[in-house]
Amino acid sequence: MRAVLAVLLFLVSPAALAETVAPVHGLAMHGAPKYPSGFQHFDYVNADAPKGGEIRLAEIGGWDNLNPFIVKGDPPAGSDLPFETLMVSSADEAFSQYGLIAESVEVPADRSWVIYTLRPKARWHDGKPITADDVVFSFQILKAKGHPRYRFYYAAVDKVEKLAERRVRFTFKPGDNRELPLIVGQLPILPKHYWQGRDFGATTLEPPLGSGPYKVARFETQRSITYERVKDYWGADLPVRKGENNFDRIRYDTYRDTTVALEAFKGGEYDWRLENEAKKWATAYEDWTALKDGRGKKQAFANQRPAGMQAFAFNLRRELFTDARVRRALSYAFDFEWTNKTLFYGQYKRTGSFFANSELASSGLPSAQELKVLEPLRAQIPSEVFTTPYAPPATEGDGNIRPNLRRAMALLEEAGWKVVEGKLTKDGQPFAFEILLVQPTWERITLPFARNLARLGIEASVRTVDTAQYKNRLDHYDFDMVVHVWGQSQSPGNEQSGFWGSESADEVGGQNLAGIKNKAVDALVDQVIAAPDRESLVARTRALDRVLLWNHYVIPHWHLGLDRLVWWDKFGRPDGVPSSGVQLMTWWVRP
Repeated sequence: MRAVLAVLLFLVSPAALAETVAPVHGLAMHGAPKYPSGFQHFDYVNADAPKGGEIRLAEIGGWDNLNPFIVKGDPPAGSDLPFETLMVSSADEAFSQYGLIAESVEVPADRSWVIYTLRPKARWHDGKPITADDVVFSFQILKAKGHPRYRFYYAAVDKVEKLAERRVRFTFKPGDNRELPLIVGQLPILPKHYWQGRDFGATTLEPPLGSGPYKVARFETQRSITYERVKDYWGADLPVRKGENNFDRIRYDTYRDTTVALEAFKGGEYDWRLENEAKKWATAYEDWTALKDGRGKKQAFANQRPAGMQAFAFNLRRELFTDARVRRALSYAFDFEWTNKTLFYGQYKRTGSFFANSELASSGLPSAQELKVLEPLRAQIPSEVFTTPYAPPATEGDGNIRPNLRRAMALLEEAGWKVVEGKLTKDGQPFAFEILLVQPTWERITLPFARNLARLGIEASVRTVDTAQYKNRLDHYDFDMVVHVWGQSQSPGNEQSGFWGSESADEVGGQNLAGIKNKAVDALVDQVIAAPDRESLVARTRALDRVLLWNHYVIPHWHLGLDRLVWWDKFGRPDGVPSSGVQLMTWWVRP
C-alpha cells in the first residue's frame, strides 16, 4: 500500500500538490505576522484621516526620466507612487508582508515555491484588470531590460508560470533561502498591454501606466513634478491602504543647492522637510518667524530602524586600496570627535557597525552562536575578529590628531610606503587619490579629512560634480573614494549579496560599491540568508558585521537614531510612530 501511495504521489504534478497548501493573507520572515487575517488597518495610521489638500516637497538635483525601473537616466522623487507590488510591508515589524495586488499567498513549509492569487478588483489606471500575464511579464521584462539589480535580486527564481487568470506561481532554485517568497512579493507589477510596442529600456517623459494611489498630473523636467491622487483608486479600502495616501496632490520642486532649498522652505515655498544636516538643525531655524509664532513646527522623532552604514567608501578595484593596512591607516586621519564637536554641535554618535541602532549590531567579542559560523572561516578572516572588539579610531576632539597619525604612518610603513621629500610614495609612485562628492555640503567635512591626510604625505583631492555625472561615475565605478550610505532593514537577507557579494562587484549600477570580493564574506551572507529563525539571524548578522568591519572596507561616519522634521503647521498626523520611523504618507492636510 505504501509503495502504491508513493507512486501516486510521484505522478501528481507539483501544481496539483500546491493546491493542498492553505492560502494566507500575509507572511513573516520568521514566525507569524503581527496582523491576523481580517485586520482592519495598521496600528500606526489614523483610519479616519481626511483626504484632500496638497503637500509640497523638495528634492535636490535634477531628473530626466519617468521610468524608475531602468539604469538609464535619473527619475524624480516620488517616481514609485504610481506603481504597486504584490504585497506590502508593515512599518512596525522586522519583516512581514501583507497582500496588496495579491489577495492571498500559498507557501509550503520549505518555501521552495510560492503562489499568489490576485485580487479580482485590482485595476490599472486605464480600468483594465491586473492579471497573471502582467505578473509574468513584469518579472521577465525587469530581468531582461530593467536595472541590473533586478537580475541579481531575482536570480534565485527558477521560473514563473501562469496557473490561471489570477493565479501565478514562482518556483525557486534549490537552496536554503526562506526570504524568497517575500522578495517576490516586492516585485513591481507592470502592465503588459501598455509596454507592448514601447522600448522599456529607454528613458521616457511619457508617464508610464500604473495601478497605484497616485499618477503623474503635470511636470516640468528639472523643475517640478506633481502627482495626483487617483479618485477611484481600486485599493483605497484595503487594510494595507487605510489611513494612507491622504493628500490629493504631492508636488516636488527641484533645487540645485541645499542652502537655497532651506531658504525656500522658510519662505513658504514648500511644506515639509527632513533635516539631515546637524548645523542647520541647530542654528538655521532660529530666525524662522513661523517657528516663533506657532505657524511652523520643529521636532525630532526617535526611531528603532537600523541606521546602516554611512562612510567614506574605498573602491577596492583601485590597486591603491587593496591592502587592508592602508585602508585602516587612512581611517586614523578622520577626526570624528573634532568634526562632531565643531561642525555638528555634538549631535551624532560614531558608527561602529554596519547595523548600528539595532540589535543586529555586533559588540564586544563574538558570542557562542556567532563563533559557530565564524570558526570554520578562521583562516580566511582577520584574527582581530576573535580577539578584539571593533572600535573606530578616536581622538580627544581638540584637533590634536598626532597620536592617530603616528599609528597611521606605522601601518603605511608596514605596507611598504615611505615619505620622500614630503610625499608618501611606493615604488616611485605617490599616494594620491580623489574623493568624489555630489553635494557641496560635504566639502566642509571632507576637506579637514584631506588636510589630515596631507600630513601623512597623501594627496587627496576633493571634487564635487553634478548629479548626472556623479550617478554615471558610480554606476561604472569610476571613482577612488565616495561618501556612501548602505541602508539596512530589521531583517537582513538577499540584499546583503548585492551589498557585499563577489558576484555583484562588477555589475553595472550595482550596490557593491566598494567592489568587495571575499569568499568568507560570501559564506557569511549565505548564512544570513539561510537563517531559520530570528535568533540565528541576529547572531549570523553580527558575525557578518564583524568581518566587514575588520576588513576596513570603509571609514565609518556617524548616526543619530532620530527623524529630524520641520514643517508648516497645516498637517495632522497619527499619535504613534512605528519602529521604522515617521511615515509621511500617513499624515494629512487639516481641513
